[in-house]
Amino acid sequence: MDQRVITDLPEDAAFGFKAYEAIRHRLPACRRQGACHKAKHLGDIADRYDMILLDAYGVLNRGMEPIAGVPERIRALQADGKRVMVVSNAAGFAHRTLMERYARLGYAFDAEDVITSRKTLVRQLEQEGARHWGMIAGRHFGPDEFPPLDYRMLTDDIADYDAAEGFLLVGASEWTPARQALLIESLKRRSRPLYVANPDLLAPQQVGYSTEPGTYAHQIQNETGVEPVFYGKPYGNIFALAIERLQHETELDPGRVLMVGDTLHTDILGGQAAGLHTALVTRTGVLAEMDIDAAIQTSGIAPDWILDQA
Repeated sequence: MDQRVITDLPEDAAFGFKAYEAIRHRLPACRRQGACHKAKHLGDIADRYDMILLDAYGVLNRGMEPIAGVPERIRALQADGKRVMVVSNAAGFAHRTLMERYARLGYAFDAEDVITSRKTLVRQLEQEGARHWGMIAGRHFGPDEFPPLDYRMLTDDIADYDAAEGFLLVGASEWTPARQALLIESLKRRSRPLYVANPDLLAPQQVGYSTEPGTYAHQIQNETGVEPVFYGKPYGNIFALAIERLQHETELDPGRVLMVGDTLHTDILGGQAAGLHTALVTRTGVLAEMDIDAAIQTSGIAPDWILDQA
């Protein structure tokens, strides 16, 4: 998630919900309906699960601040022997930067237990042939974790866009409408692959919301017909990476794995599509101001649990 660009979007949770509903046909199918049991927080239901996967923004923190009481609760779960991992669409920052941030927020995660959409894209790029990439990312991007790539950061020169053999949309913190127009213009002239390392449309901040790469990717598809390849929730590639990590250690029972998030269309839909149980956090994330029952009915995405907070 990229924090530098705070949009002038209305601070109305319904806005983000409607944005996801508008691209619902492009998301994975809903495999089942959860029972929507209600509880206050994870401490009330943790005995039912051995492994807990946590979204970050809106669940662990909002902007640069931890959500009150959650760091202590996560530490208690870890001390109780629960396997706790982060599964996040944070792609714009190097892994080391995220680990430093979680530590400042009061969380203690092993480096291998933070699974991001960035890592998921890297896994794909390790299997790709040589290609000259146009890179869309902030100056804080850092090529850490990425395999050696032939790439150029895209700014304001149309020649750089036209020279690219494919595009990597990793972070949107310095992306502008003018640069978006250049990319669309170039893709209209010649179709090329577009890999997107963060499917999120919006992300909650301490004030308002930031525009995330998914918003730009869907606009590109609408205007050029180029179908982006997304890495991260709700798509299965990021959950496959998390499950692979878990299976290295123990025999996995999906019924004892809980995905916790604040969005129906990414965290809950993605967790369900991966065959996991899910819990929706309602008071600290993007749906905080919405009628949750109405949102579930409208989207057709029903979690197993509805929590006030993680």
